[in-house]
Amino acid sequence: MGYPGTDKPRKAGLRPPRSADLVIEGGTVITMEAGNPLIRDVRIYISEGRITDIRPIAEGPPLQECRGEIVDATNAIVMPGLVNGHTHVAMTLFRGFADDLPLKDWLYEKIFPAEAAFLSPETVYWGSLLGCLEMLSTGTTCMADGYFFQDETVRAVHDSGMRGIIAQGILDFPAPGVPDPKENLNVGKRFIEKWRSFSDRVTPGLFCHSPLTCSGKTLVDAFEISGTFGVPLQIHLSETEEEVDEIRKRYGKRPVHYLDRLGILSENLIAAHAVHLDDAEMARIGEKRVNIIHVPESNMKLGSGVSRIADMLKMTVKLGLGTDGCASNNDLDLFCEMDTAAKLGKIMAADSVFPDAETVLRMATSGGAAALGLEKEIGTIEKGKKADIIVLDPDSPHLCPNYDPISTVVYAANGADVTDVIVNGRLLIRNGKCLFLDSGEIMDRVKEICKQIAAFGRSGDATCGS
Repeated sequence: MGYPGTDKPRKAGLRPPRSADLVIEGGTVITMEAGNPLIRDVRIYISEGRITDIRPIAEGPPLQECRGEIVDATNAIVMPGLVNGHTHVAMTLFRGFADDLPLKDWLYEKIFPAEAAFLSPETVYWGSLLGCLEMLSTGTTCMADGYFFQDETVRAVHDSGMRGIIAQGILDFPAPGVPDPKENLNVGKRFIEKWRSFSDRVTPGLFCHSPLTCSGKTLVDAFEISGTFGVPLQIHLSETEEEVDEIRKRYGKRPVHYLDRLGILSENLIAAHAVHLDDAEMARIGEKRVNIIHVPESNMKLGSGVSRIADMLKMTVKLGLGTDGCASNNDLDLFCEMDTAAKLGKIMAADSVFPDAETVLRMATSGGAAALGLEKEIGTIEKGKKADIIVLDPDSPHLCPNYDPISTVVYAANGADVTDVIVNGRLLIRNGKCLFLDSGEIMDRVKEICKQIAAFGRSGDATCGS
């Protein structure tokens, strides 16, 4: 006997579990398993943070004991938690702070000075906590983050219940928390050592800002440190034409070939943006199995360009989806990012068929997990995986009718449709309410911080909520 509506066989000899910490019952489950993306009217059993079984409801009441809640997902959409493959979560502090500027002016004249003036352990903690709250509320359960004062981002991720690869930012000039750039790699190494055994939800790492802001030696040393600890190295790559031109002037090669010459182009590298790649660079990215994170809305807002994701998807590249930070997006809603990625990809490829909805949803779930090296733990709903699961409200007018759940999720849903969020088997959002974070306190703290940022950045003519 298979799951209703599918031809996937059941494994013989399995008995219903005697107990569970949490049960999700009913609805349409988008599993994101290859060849079996949809199953209907099942119970998902969760114990000790993992999915222990998935069985048809028709089998009858299976439990002698449920130690936690039973989430009624009747008629709802149940799917893996979304994976934000590239963000700077504490940059919620700079949401709307310096909009509508050229990237170089935005970064060097606005963002870098504001970071130098206002980033501290306290501000990074509250900015990161706000970002975690926003992501959880909109269905993102895992992120890859690179920024400064990352001890505090780890604290925020831990306190929120999220999962993440949290990377210490590396620059070859004075940076928040690292006034002496000669210490940047030592600070990064100590960060990894401090947090690598802290939690199964937190993976520490390094984030080299770009090949322009980090020397070749810094890039190589950061890559070697990452390899020593078995964690990926994150980097911005070929975000703008100006960046590409400058790297060619300095090093005589385009960015991908420059990184290849340094020996860091590999499956241990997570490269965000990857907008301006020529054919030879695309081919080399594929040969080296570099992980790419597509960041369409930030690329659009900063006028950076459009990534060739249709070409990447036809290669061996592991392709994820990210929002970037709130200073260049201005939200962390991956549902909106999926819709944009699908439509912009079609425009770029002049193809109304590809990338299709399922392909883009995979970028935000199982593909994103694979790009971060977490595919064995998260990204799909299947037995043995970590229970990172979200439930979408079936009764929103814009989700009706629902002929194709995958199409509905990508083209019609948004983060406000998320009702329940589970990470590591723990129910964090229930019926749209955050169970463990005080959203009022978090927003009040951030508003107080950004009153000063507004005055600093726009001579008092900017506001930051009331």
